[in-house]
Amino acid sequence: MNAVVDSSALIALSSIGQLSLLKHRFPQGVLIPDAVWYEVVEAGAGRPGANEVRAADWIQRRNVEDQDYVRLLSTELDAGEAEAIVLTRQEQVDVILLDEKEARRVARRLGMRVLGTVGLLIWARQHGLITSLSTQLKALQQEGGFRLSEDLYLEALRRVGEVDSGK
Repeated sequence: MNAVVDSSALIALSSIGQLSLLKHRFPQGVLIPDAVWYEVVEAGAGRPGANEVRAADWIQRRNVEDQDYVRLLSTELDAGEAEAIVLTRQEQVDVILLDEKEARRVARRLGMRVLGTVGLLIWARQHGLITSLSTQLKALQQEGGFRLSEDLYLEALRRVGEVDSGK
């Protein structure tokens, strides 16, 4: 299984030292469009994700061919999200990783299988790659500035059988 990944997941996972979870989850490859590369590596130089993504030989950068479709999606989404969705269609990829609500809505409307950073962390906990989902979610919020609703936080912990009385 392979995946297209948007900037938010790359940055969030890098901020907590868990970028390699993508390699474990998607051993056949992780693709990113040029706009995501630019946002994370070039414009994001010196920030979480820049060096990690540049150094990850298992992350492949791809050019998006249908720029008309990217422009159409860019009326609702940022450039990285729009290119990620178009790249998912172009490469017929199994999964797209998106965190922003509107981008997830658009991708689902187009029939794509969507996963987010929290979903990836749930998978990692279920497969023994991380020992505590609660610890990782707290780190995402504190170190990565990741916005996470209380409901999603508690639902994620319920799904892996962790009990936590609060954030």
